[in-house]
Amino acid sequence: MRPHQRLLLAQLGLALVVVVLLGAFTAIVAALVGSTLTPQARALFGEALARHAPLGVLAALALAAGLAAVARPLVRRYVAAPSQLLEQARVLVATDAFRELTTDGNSALRGLAQVVNDLALLRSQLRADIAAQVAQASRSIEQERNRLAALMSELTQSVVVCNLDGRILLYNNRARLQFRALSESPQLGGGAELLGLGRSIYTVFDRKLVAHALERVQQRLARGVASPSAQFVTTTRSGQLLRAQLAAVRAVDAGDAVNGFVLLLDNITTEYELDAERDRVLHGLTEGSRGALANLRAAAEMLDDADLAPELRERFVGVVRSEAQLLSRRIDELAERSNLGLATRWPLEEILADDFMQAVQRRIEAQTGLRTRADTVPDGLWLKLDSFAMMQALATLAQRLRDEFEVKTVQLRLAEGTGPGQAHRARLDLVWSGRAMSTETVMTWEMDTLVGAEGSSSALTLRDVVQRHAGEFWFERDRVRHEAFFRFLVPLAPMAGALQPAQGGDGAAAHHPSRPVYYDFDLFAGSDASHVLDERRLTDLTFTVFDTETTGLDPTGGDEIIQIGATRIVNGRLLRGECFDQLVDPRRSIPAEGIPIHGITPEMVAGKPAIDEVLPAFHAYAQDTILVAHNAAFDMRFLQLKEATTGLRFDQPVLDTLLLSEAVHPQQDSHRLEAIAERFGVTIIGRHTALGDALVTAEIFLRLVPLLAEKGIHTLGQARAAAQKSWYARVQY
Repeated sequence: MRPHQRLLLAQLGLALVVVVLLGAFTAIVAALVGSTLTPQARALFGEALARHAPLGVLAALALAAGLAAVARPLVRRYVAAPSQLLEQARVLVATDAFRELTTDGNSALRGLAQVVNDLALLRSQLRADIAAQVAQASRSIEQERNRLAALMSELTQSVVVCNLDGRILLYNNRARLQFRALSESPQLGGGAELLGLGRSIYTVFDRKLVAHALERVQQRLARGVASPSAQFVTTTRSGQLLRAQLAAVRAVDAGDAVNGFVLLLDNITTEYELDAERDRVLHGLTEGSRGALANLRAAAEMLDDADLAPELRERFVGVVRSEAQLLSRRIDELAERSNLGLATRWPLEEILADDFMQAVQRRIEAQTGLRTRADTVPDGLWLKLDSFAMMQALATLAQRLRDEFEVKTVQLRLAEGTGPGQAHRARLDLVWSGRAMSTETVMTWEMDTLVGAEGSSSALTLRDVVQRHAGEFWFERDRVRHEAFFRFLVPLAPMAGALQPAQGGDGAAAHHPSRPVYYDFDLFAGSDASHVLDERRLTDLTFTVFDTETTGLDPTGGDEIIQIGATRIVNGRLLRGECFDQLVDPRRSIPAEGIPIHGITPEMVAGKPAIDEVLPAFHAYAQDTILVAHNAAFDMRFLQLKEATTGLRFDQPVLDTLLLSEAVHPQQDSHRLEAIAERFGVTIIGRHTALGDALVTAEIFLRLVPLLAEKGIHTLGQARAAAQKSWYARVQY
């Protein structure tokens, strides 16, 4: 029962006891008095008592009510207050939260609360001192961890480390971006439904394929190979082609025993497509040229005939001409495809255009002494080039302009291509004012080798650099501005700005730490293949903590979800860097009275994906985890009503922090999210945004787990059973 129900029941019980005692006392007095009277007087006495019995009952009830009213503050002060103080004190003992205890009890109880506060403050100070000493003693270990995190974050190759169950325990930022590209809905889940700590790598790779590669590595280890590895190529559900190199992770304290594996991943989809296209062109050239060559041979043989009529001779000459043109077109197509393939095989790098322009400006000024200025570059523009070779080409051209045409100032200009054949390319110009230049001079410069710093020469020519980038180069004069320029067409990065960290979803931004947590080595020992979930300890499970914002409070009456936010808990750690945050177009109006609460306006959801698109991404994000929410029955009802239209069922176990809070603290008056957060010392950020509430709920859940353990509730099954006993568990939506 809830606290006020228990208090009401106590008052009713006290009133009943008073009425019974008064009734018994009245009956005893009446019997004693009646025994001293004559039969006639006893009859008159009985009639008098019967007439005044209702008045006696009313008096007894009035007395009972008065006693109950007096007992109410006494019960709150001497019974409820100690129980509430006990629950608050247990929070201080079981968690790191520090909140000064208060009580409505008597002076002795208030004094006890003050003593507990003093002891809790002293404990916090001692913990802080110990933590400082431990931090100082383990500073070298922390530095090594930071170096590892920095190294993994900056690697240009995707790295994923898994335990033998395929659970991910480390990944770097490049892998995060690559899995986002592999996602079937990157604008929704952002790849978080595929990659995350504790998540299975087998959502992307076939388990048998990885097992076979791992078996080959273990066989080589058994033969004494020092650092064996295995490679395989596989396709993903989104149609991407991945090349993976697998190496074993050996346990430090178990000899050659393998307890995990490392995957180095490369997306070779584009490379494979270029190879296939080149093969197609080669096949077309060989097979398609057979007929042309046969026609040429036949025409040549006929032209050898001196007696051939003039009109037939002219016809065969036309055949030779048309077939030669056809062969020329095919060879040109093959050359263009081959140049593109060679360019893409060269290790071009993605570089921010603004950084590249600044580097070129410094290089030209240092190598030539020319005054150089660079125009403003569009924000977020990324190039894909061999930056060193391209800088060398521009510096060589600037030096030639200085030496042969006495140019004093050059200008750098960069913009996205807009003309025919300039899609996915940028225009890079080297501009100057001065004497005119002939086309022959430009062609000569194009074939000369590049000049490096301090007069050193390169094996590359300007034409080599252009071909390496599958680009174009020409000279042009602008007679209106009285200036000339060399123009390069260079490739843009396939995903401009792709290397910038993702900012999350459309809703409130998550508060990420400066370096996201992408590793958890405790997962090396995590194996859940043989355990039943209800028998698993809460500390060993993976949770998805989520919340929804809706148009109203009536899911069966037409209200819809307008935002879903979620975060994950793995190994008892809240992963703020693996969040799900998405606005949803409800395809209906948003009541004006709700907007001040959740802050979501119709303009914010206009054009956003509908719930039928968002739920599959959220379902993938939450798979293989336990769902956690505050007042989960409300949120789950909205999800369940979409099962028919989406075909998706959220059938995993669900825990409710509202029910668990009442199981832990039955004496508390309120179990609202704000009240629980205040008891646990959790700071609320972004209240009534889906992601903000999910993060607060996750912090509360982490503090509830040790309090549940104090009550003997350690496993998922025990937590679900305790929650079902709550009064709130009977609420239906």
